[in-house]
Amino acid sequence: MKDIHHELIDFIESGSPFHRFLNIQVIDAKPGFIKLRLPYKEEFGGNMERGILHGGISAMFVDIIAASTLWTHLGPEDKTATIDLRVDYQRPAMLEDLLGEGEVRMLSNSIANVHVRTYSASTPDTVQAEGRAVFHIKRKK
Repeated sequence: MKDIHHELIDFIESGSPFHRFLNIQVIDAKPGFIKLRLPYKEEFGGNMERGILHGGISAMFVDIIAASTLWTHLGPEDKTATIDLRVDYQRPAMLEDLLGEGEVRMLSNSIANVHVRTYSASTPDTVQAEGRAVFHIKRKK
């Protein structure tokens, strides 16, 4: 996890009360790329009879991955705001840990585009959802 500011991992995993509640874990990070794990909690259940997570959990995870991916290019004083977030569900996420990867596809001085894919821990080659996020960036001068 070279070439990213050292506060980033701590910020993603524990800098937000929501991230601490979720127990978000950084698996890998480098400029323009991140891989996160969302450990399963019973409260994430959507349709328990079918054994699938609530779709909102997937959308929330896509949002966290996208923002975290962008932060790999930024410093701790830079600010971001989500302009647009899209999630395309491809199949249900199972009642287990969810993993996701993000990649910065476009980065300018004030706008960024990030692509995300998520998958269940037991089926890493089967995409559960894909997402795209567009961000406004305000860099500290």
